[in-house]
Amino acid sequence: MNVALLFYRIILRPLRQEPLRTTLTVIAVALGIASVLAIELAGEAAAGSFRSSMETLLGDASLEVTATGGVPAEIVTQIATLPYALKVHPRIEDYASIEGTRKTVPLIGVDLLAESSGMTADAAGQSGGGNLNAEDSIWIGNTFGRKVGDKLKLLINDTSTEFTVRGVLNGNLGDLILMDLAPANDALRRDGRVDRILIETQGGLTADQGEAILRKSLPESMTVQREGTQTDENRRMLEAFRWNLRILSYVALTVGAFLIYNTISVSVVRRRVEIGILRALGVTRSGILAAFLGEAAAFGVLGASVGVLLGRLMASGAVTLVAATVESLYVSSRPGTVALTWQNVSLAFAIGIAVSLISAFSPAWEASKVAPVEAMARGRREHKTRIHTRRSLIFAALLAAAGWFASQQKPVGAKPVFGYLAAVLLIAASALAIPALVSGLSSASSNILKVLFGAEALLASRSLAASLRRTSVLVGALSTALSMLVAVGIMVGSFRETVIVWMDDRLQADLYLRPAVPPGADRHPTMGADVVGLLERLTEVEAVDQFRGYEISYQGAPATLGAGVARIAGRYGNRPLLSGASPQTVFPQLEGHDVVIVSEPFANKHNVRAGDVLTLPLGQKRVAFRVLDVYYDYSNERGFIIMDRSTMLKYLPDPAPSNVAVYLKKGVSLDAGRKSVDAALAGREILVAPNVTLRREAIRIFDRTFAITYTLEAVAIFVAIMGVGGALVALVIDRRREYGLLRFLGAGASQLRRLILFEAGLLGILANIAGMLLGFFLSLLLIYVINKQSFGWTIQFHWPATMLLSGLALVYAATLVAAIYPARIATQLVPMEVIHED
Repeated sequence: MNVALLFYRIILRPLRQEPLRTTLTVIAVALGIASVLAIELAGEAAAGSFRSSMETLLGDASLEVTATGGVPAEIVTQIATLPYALKVHPRIEDYASIEGTRKTVPLIGVDLLAESSGMTADAAGQSGGGNLNAEDSIWIGNTFGRKVGDKLKLLINDTSTEFTVRGVLNGNLGDLILMDLAPANDALRRDGRVDRILIETQGGLTADQGEAILRKSLPESMTVQREGTQTDENRRMLEAFRWNLRILSYVALTVGAFLIYNTISVSVVRRRVEIGILRALGVTRSGILAAFLGEAAAFGVLGASVGVLLGRLMASGAVTLVAATVESLYVSSRPGTVALTWQNVSLAFAIGIAVSLISAFSPAWEASKVAPVEAMARGRREHKTRIHTRRSLIFAALLAAAGWFASQQKPVGAKPVFGYLAAVLLIAASALAIPALVSGLSSASSNILKVLFGAEALLASRSLAASLRRTSVLVGALSTALSMLVAVGIMVGSFRETVIVWMDDRLQADLYLRPAVPPGADRHPTMGADVVGLLERLTEVEAVDQFRGYEISYQGAPATLGAGVARIAGRYGNRPLLSGASPQTVFPQLEGHDVVIVSEPFANKHNVRAGDVLTLPLGQKRVAFRVLDVYYDYSNERGFIIMDRSTMLKYLPDPAPSNVAVYLKKGVSLDAGRKSVDAALAGREILVAPNVTLRREAIRIFDRTFAITYTLEAVAIFVAIMGVGGALVALVIDRRREYGLLRFLGAGASQLRRLILFEAGLLGILANIAGMLLGFFLSLLLIYVINKQSFGWTIQFHWPATMLLSGLALVYAATLVAAIYPARIATQLVPMEVIHED
């Protein structure tokens, strides 16, 4: 028989006759593909925008020179006077906020007179530059909607200043502000230092030769590297975050794969007689296999077609959530454009078809092996499933043991590859153990259900056990989605509780101050150096601690170098240390010595322990620091190196603080202390936040960070619930003769409805039990393996009981709701018609 005709008669025609089941399966696959595609597009948009506006003005620069705390002006002169063809482009780079909005944009200081020949703009003044180097002059990108001569008020560090727009840059530069070096130096308090020097090699000089010349000519504290190295470091840092999101997005696709498996299995069971007849008429096994794999491929193609469109829509919302997380924990980044490319579309179709074919292969292979003599043996596969439950349990135990072994392995390339493998092995072990769980609980509970709820509950329990293979797939799909709800819920809840306890220990001051510009994980705007002195003179103030942060690169990864007043931090703080030592004994040892403490993420990322030595480029030297201890930290994943303020000032003599903590005297109320501080800092753009406000804001940022995680979970669970509804519809259609017989024997419509609702309820209970067990073990993997290896955080285990119970109850209720329509179909069957169908 022609394969195309076979495919139409045995596959397409039945699918057309059951549009609801077909539609639900396609939507399930589409949602899985949409989740994967949305996360990929959102991740590309968020991760692709680091320093994007700054990089548009690089010209032909191939090298850059940087230094912790900035590059001294004499280094610029030194490079410019070297007897080589090197063109020097000094840059000052920071961020400014447009007053009246929360919009933060890159602010770049360049030598406008030297660089203007390479830029096009609508500008005021003559070609010589006019007033461009005046204190109040700026150039802006053409996306601001402003014109030459307009006034623009900018908040830079803790100062608000009005500037005049002298030029509007042409080209697609985005939101960007340019200033001449001299006014940028004053506005950003650089004290004659630039943030980096871009080097353009000319006259046949290669980048390698230029790099060698610079390394030989400059002090060893200067960092010479290829331009874009910092951006590459940021992207590498983000890979673990993006990988975790990718893995989570594949959960919905995995659930969809379960449903494809179930759909093809149902097709095989329902068409077993037709398959036997076709085999008797000479259709080959490969023809039957191709027909059912074609059905799976059709679901994959249709699901991918819908999933591409849906994924593009979901990406627009996902990019906001992903970018917010990136901004809070990693690096300043403005979301780029969500671009759907042919590569993304091809990937979506490849994933959709591949997952569909893989998940359908087993039932399709079963169909190809059907012999004509077995065609009427409808219960044969169910019987084989029941007698093989013990063997499946043994395989499940072996897979679980392999998962435990994988979880003990070290990361590969800074990614918890074996942690992911352990999770897959646990999910597979759970799927193999589910038939035994269903069979055992159904047998144990059937009599109890009869006593409590009547004959309908008894029949529901026994029918689930009788159709063990199909029931196991449904429970597996829903329990996989629920296990991720439980696992991620426990992980996030544990992380949240750990952060709250950590803040209780860490945030001991009464008031915290920072510049009013929006913060970022890699931005450390400063306040005036006189702020601390003003605060210390207040009669309400007991002590003032100050912190200064610098972004550095250590062993090819970004990190934060910071300094505080160790004496005050040791007296008032309670920063928990991994060694268990008291901060009151450790912090005083920082004073006046080249020693540091490092955060746990930094220690884990760079394999640093107490007693190790770090060599850091500071000022004109490379200085060796001994690591005194490691402290718990959950503020960002980049990692901190902390020293005493006096030590930092010895090498980087810039007294301006990034953050200030104020301890009030006993008996001084918070309101009185805050009013006194506000009065002392009148006229400065500084945010003063009480301890409780800072805690509340930290938790808000934490919850926003995990919003994308909960969204992906919701999609996976929605797919699973839809699958339960679709499978129940298929179950009703497949068992219509059985239901017709029940009606013929006197069963009422309400009894039939109760029977199906009980089946759905039992499916939900079984899935909840399996999901809770699997989710618990997956949560241990997430907390102690995947997160530890990805981010370096030690998370204390906590049970978020309220969240878990409410989530599971909601899913259980949704499962019951999904059974209403199948129950309605069953009650509308005409007994005489369905009994005579066969």
